Amino acid sequence: MSTPVLAFDETVRQRTSVRAFLPTPLTDEQIHAVLQDAQYSPSNCNTQPWHVHVVSGETKDRLAQLMIDHDIAGKQTPDFTFAYEDFHGDYFDRSQQQAKLYYEALGIARDDKEKRREYYLRNYRFFDAPHAAFLFMPSFGDNVRVASDIGMYGQTFLLSLAARGFAGIPQTLLGFHADLVREALGVSDEYRLLFGISFGYADTSNIAATLRMPRIPVESSVVMHK
Repeated sequence: MSTPVLAFDETVRQRTSVRAFLPTPLTDEQIHAVLQDAQYSPSNCNTQPWHVHVVSGETKDRLAQLMIDHDIAGKQTPDFTFAYEDFHGDYFDRSQQQAKLYYEALGIARDDKEKRREYYLRNYRFFDAPHAAFLFMPSFGDNVRVASDIGMYGQTFLLSLAARGFAGIPQTLLGFHADLVREALGVSDEYRLLFGISFGYADTSNIAATLRMPRIPVESSVVMHK
């Protein structure tokens, strides 16, 4: 029996970044249906440059522990740079608002470094999701075009999850241990790891699964020309 799919406007508004999952796994058929939807994502010159590795079960748990151990040891090896300090102006303010709303909802004080560290490491445990997809890409030129293709693939993947009653969260942090992940999953060095998506069923009893971040008005980011 096929899973009912939401209308597009419902899907877009229902999708949110979930940070608490139930342990219930999706079936192989359900995962394949999401992957099939994502396969229709647009890409430059129809290159379809996404190379996706989905982990579940013991492989996922083993990889989670490896990433945690490496992070604690300070062995991050991202293929692409990232630093909050690079944000500026309104972009920085929004990033700080996101962190403030998230930790306040969890009841974690700003100066509670131990608790914040604990929740930071939950990223590597995939927020208890039963599955995670790692999105790799080949390197073309300055990588901007191919990275945009991977981003469109990721968004289609996330919208498909939401439309089918599942949940997901894109995680930049899952790309911070690229060398380790490539080795663990047998991925060639020619592919770079951009980010990962943890997914499954949302644990709606947890505020981390239902918290929604505000959006700026359309007029703040779009200029109409006639």
